[in-house]
Amino acid sequence: MFLAADTPGKEGKMDKLEQAREMFAKDRFATEQTGAVVEEVTPNHAKCSMKITEKHRNAYGSVMGGAIYTLADFAFAVASNFEQEKACVSITGNAVFLSASRGSILYAEADLLKDGKNNCFYEVNVYDDLDRRIAVVTFTGAHVPFPA
Repeated sequence: MFLAADTPGKEGKMDKLEQAREMFAKDRFATEQTGAVVEEVTPNHAKCSMKITEKHRNAYGSVMGGAIYTLADFAFAVASNFEQEKACVSITGNAVFLSASRGSILYAEADLLKDGKNNCFYEVNVYDDLDRRIAVVTFTGAHVPFPA
């Protein structure tokens, strides 16, 4: 099973959230360019957030679909790869955009719906800090060996 390395912290070892944040900080487009943050992680589940800034807006002032999709994809990556026996890569992703965000923060919660020997299926619900549902994104993932 793949685990992020334990390193000394306040109480001797990093907790799961710190481990996930350290591991997925390497996903630089999501974390550095869009500002995505891992908020919580449990087996086959992740919640991530993204503060909406002007760089996330389209020509009409709404949050761009690509920013929403990136946050959903990041949540899927965290949920499907943290502390798993194999890596997971997306095969397909389908986004349904439901509403424009009126809030200042987006959240994406990814949950495993079906797991198989070779593939898995996740649903990611995206909503804002006003509890407005923004999008539902589904991903089919393939289980693959972790890179060396």
